Amino acid sequence: MKSKSSATNLSSLPIGIFDSGLGGLTVYKQIRKLLPREHIIYLGDTARVPYGSKSTATIENFAVQITRFLLDQPVKSIVIACNTASSLALDSVSSLTDLPVINVIEPGVEAALKATRNNRIAVIGTTATIESQSYPRAVEKIKSDIITHAAACPLFVPLVEEGWEDHPVTSQIAREYLLPLIKLDIDVLILGCTHYPILKPALKRILPDNVIITDASLAVAEAVKSTLEEKQLLNNHSVAGTDLFYVTDFPRKFTSISSRFLGYEPTDVRKVSIETLNTYSLKTT
Repeated sequence: MKSKSSATNLSSLPIGIFDSGLGGLTVYKQIRKLLPREHIIYLGDTARVPYGSKSTATIENFAVQITRFLLDQPVKSIVIACNTASSLALDSVSSLTDLPVINVIEPGVEAALKATRNNRIAVIGTTATIESQSYPRAVEKIKSDIITHAAACPLFVPLVEEGWEDHPVTSQIAREYLLPLIKLDIDVLILGCTHYPILKPALKRILPDNVIITDASLAVAEAVKSTLEEKQLLNNHSVAGTDLFYVTDFPRKFTSISSRFLGYEPTDVRKVSIETLNTYSLKTT
């Protein structure tokens, strides 16, 4: 059954954001900066990260569980701040609600198309995201004469979660992933995973100076703003918005990881158990 809001003033409800872990905090950060009056609820599925190596059915189930949980809070929109879930579970999530659902793929593609000069772009992401072909299809839909290359970089997420963005091993792995793309004369690299912006300094040291790195976080924030404006759902109260963060597990380095993404440690962080989310699974009616 689709979640429908009643007489509640929708504009005053929070924006719901979810990700497979803490990488989506890069999207949250831009939304918070662009929309300071909005209330935000963020859920990071830290107990089950990464999504990129899991099956489509599993990813769809996780995304449905989290979306149903967020809709019960309630929220006025859903932001899928996860490239893998955006690639494989967008239809499943959208089928649950009449509220706006924003994903990270289309905004990221549009930003890349504006940046390219030679019409050769590449996208890196998790194995599931790359295998889904979601980015090449999105590019083709907008501009058919673009040459798109893609490469799975499955080790990047655990390296970021481990805090190894400046580790020599990360530089070596990044070089292995990027050199084949560099040889293809790309001039734009799409970071097709919300964890990857943390690796930007390491990637820039390897890429030629003419290659522009784009990530979807700012573009997604702008898409959220324009969508809420169009639906007349912006919160116009003069007070600053509030933040509530949920995680499905507290990683050992939760504080340091979240601080690297945000520049500060989130204050209101709560745990939602996997058992609770399981009650919102695909089998739930």
